[in-house]
Amino acid sequence: MFAINFAHKQGDNLLQTQAVGDAVALIRARLGVPQVDVVAWSKGEVAARAYVSSVRPAWGRAYAGDVRRLVTLGGPNGGLDYVYAHGWAFSPAVWPACGGTANAPSPHLSMTCYGTYTAQPCLGVLPSGGYDCYPGQRQLLARWDGSYGVDAGAQDWWTTYYGGQGYYTAGQGIRAAIDAGSLIGPLQRAGIPAAVRTYLLAGGAADIPGVLNENRGPSDGIVFTRSALDTTGIGTVGGSRLLGGLNHLELAWAPEAMSQVDAWLD
Repeated sequence: MFAINFAHKQGDNLLQTQAVGDAVALIRARLGVPQVDVVAWSKGEVAARAYVSSVRPAWGRAYAGDVRRLVTLGGPNGGLDYVYAHGWAFSPAVWPACGGTANAPSPHLSMTCYGTYTAQPCLGVLPSGGYDCYPGQRQLLARWDGSYGVDAGAQDWWTTYYGGQGYYTAGQGIRAAIDAGSLIGPLQRAGIPAAVRTYLLAGGAADIPGVLNENRGPSDGIVFTRSALDTTGIGTVGGSRLLGGLNHLELAWAPEAMSQVDAWLD
């Protein structure tokens, strides 16, 4: 078993796609094998899927046919709208003017903190003011308001999701962010080759401690179950399973999840 990590957890998935390809090539050379199996969790699933789908930067290398099986753990195959769907709930945690320190993007470009209206374009999901610090999150976006609505009990919920000036915040909305570079549509259209047997594991417990769990519909706390099990564009589905007692984090280490991965790779 080999593992790969990325330089920035919110980084550009297209750059990370090339890192996946490099890792696969190195492992093949070291072991002297024609193909490897890839297990990818959460955002990492997007980079792995992009590699086998040949979705890459203009300078990037196409898929080399060197993956036998792809196992996804809580992967946003159908995208997510988590950051946009809960009003200003996430912004205070990341906005320095409000005391935030989290390394995460905000759906807003301006917000009132302690009575002062401030702009912070470097924190936005969209490129703004010469900044583009969180392309990796923009690339995961898809609208789910048609299926699960938007959290209408949250402050500035309408303007956060659809764009505009709210009572405390202002932003461009999820549609603008998707148009600025979501990879979900391109990945589904490109498709995973039928020769790559793909397996999908989803969690069903929205109980991650310390965060606002996604509760608008069945989810693992971050990714909707329907998104994690979405097979659009997958050439060969080897298997799928919902582990209703696991949240998004537990999919990466819980014995039940690991046992299922072992069975799929046997």
